[in-house]
Amino acid sequence: MTSTIDWNHKVTWMVSAKNTFWCLLGCAIGDLGTILFFQLSEIPFPLMGIMILAIINGLITSIILETFILMRQKISFVNALKTALGMSLISMISMEITMNLTDYILTGGAILTWWVVPIMLIVGFLTPWPYNYWRLKKFGINCH
Repeated sequence: MTSTIDWNHKVTWMVSAKNTFWCLLGCAIGDLGTILFFQLSEIPFPLMGIMILAIINGLITSIILETFILMRQKISFVNALKTALGMSLISMISMEITMNLTDYILTGGAILTWWVVPIMLIVGFLTPWPYNYWRLKKFGINCH
């Protein structure tokens, strides 16, 4: 027995867009902050090392932000952390990889310019958004 997902539910798209935005904000803080740090400090570090560190920091800041948001909704720290780790990890990883891949393709990697950041953010948002919609629709799981 298979079930189909209704991909035309506007309310679910809006809720999943809000969830995806919070994930993007958290990821962008750590990711772009790391790239900017190395860009401004000119510390000699391998390009791939900077990009991997940016991804890791993006994941960490996103988990922290989502945990904080959930705790403000009167969820215990342990449950908020479990929720942030469990529901959003696929979204965060896909977001981080596509943001950094976009940076690499457009600039050669680990270079923030006025024109590349909006493109990175748009790609980072659009990549996990359908997955977040699907997860919300199929399981009724909402992380914010």
